[in-house]
Amino acid sequence: MGAIFRRELGSFFTSSIAYVFLAVFYAFSGYFFYASSLYSATTDMSGLFSSLFLIIVILIPVLTMKSFSEEKKQKTEQGLLTAPVSLGGIVLGKYFATLLMYIMGISIVFVYALILSYFGDVSWNIVLSNYLALFFVGCAFIAVTMFVSSLTENQVVAAVFGILLLMVLYLLDFIAGYVKIDFIANILNSLSFYEKYYEFTCGIFNLSSVLFFVSTAVIFNFLTVRVFEKRRWS
Repeated sequence: MGAIFRRELGSFFTSSIAYVFLAVFYAFSGYFFYASSLYSATTDMSGLFSSLFLIIVILIPVLTMKSFSEEKKQKTEQGLLTAPVSLGGIVLGKYFATLLMYIMGISIVFVYALILSYFGDVSWNIVLSNYLALFFVGCAFIAVTMFVSSLTENQVVAAVFGILLLMVLYLLDFIAGYVKIDFIANILNSLSFYEKYYEFTCGIFNLSSVLFFVSTAVIFNFLTVRVFEKRRWS
């Protein structure tokens, strides 16, 4: 798994995806930081964190689009499948490399908090809680979009369908509001990613929400492994 991790992490920088992801993430997060905190002369970063959820919905699929689709397109997939590494090791190696890239992006929030600390008191508990929210929802979203990438050899298709799928997950509670059948509406609300993310932004550490995000990551990584098991024997 370590070799796959290093290979994938290096590929982010050789393909320029790392630079694009970090540059765009820092640009948008910097803008929202200025608009919601600096311009308003407040140490409250809640506006920034609310905006970041939508940013990662769009950017994570761009980060993961090449994870497996590129291997399939360049015909290097068979080399991976026959390598002396378990399929789980291959998937997790790529997953943790992508997760590390994501952490590099979201950790900028601590820089913003330090800047604000020069002008007033910053609630570090809230900052840490929001950072954990970004981390856990990122863990889930990365697994979901890597699964999408494993289903196609076209990176653009992987990115587009990844964004669409994450948008649906983002809007589940909104969709539930238009469902007239209470049973279905309750299921949609219970699967709402934004509601569970929002709890963290309010400083509420809910273990069930953590388990929800972690379980989502585990399930979709498992499904990705199953995709490659099927492909290996086909």
